[in-house]
Amino acid sequence: MTRGRPYNRAIATAQKAATTLHSAVFRRTNGKFGGTLAGGPVLLLITRGRKTGQRRTTPLLYLRDGEDYVIVASNGGTPKDPAWWLNLQANPESEIELEERMIRVRAERASAEEKARLWPDLVEMYSGYESYQRKTDRDIPVIILHPMDS
Repeated sequence: MTRGRPYNRAIATAQKAATTLHSAVFRRTNGKFGGTLAGGPVLLLITRGRKTGQRRTTPLLYLRDGEDYVIVASNGGTPKDPAWWLNLQANPESEIELEERMIRVRAERASAEEKARLWPDLVEMYSGYESYQRKTDRDIPVIILHPMDS
């Protein structure tokens, strides 16, 4: 059994409701509200459900690394990867929404070396990532989103 923060149906339902509300406010205000969280910038990640094919939207903190966007599949330190990361593994091409812009991206898990380079900046942006990693035995993936459009 993998160690991690408890995650049950009630928590999942609350998390889904909060995600839906956050995404709606972000879109309604073009990111003026909901465009930051805990002091860090937020993007909306739009994936395709690996089972349903439906569009799924998730607000996530991000870090810029040159032209790329870096996100963390922490799932709050639970033992399982977030659904959006499973969806990206099945279909790495997705979109992100920033303010009024939609950007097509291709997702790639950071190598161990890339994660080691990026992790300190991610933790500086949001210190919760460090506590999430301590809560779980799972190696929390760092995901690099490469823009596909020039």
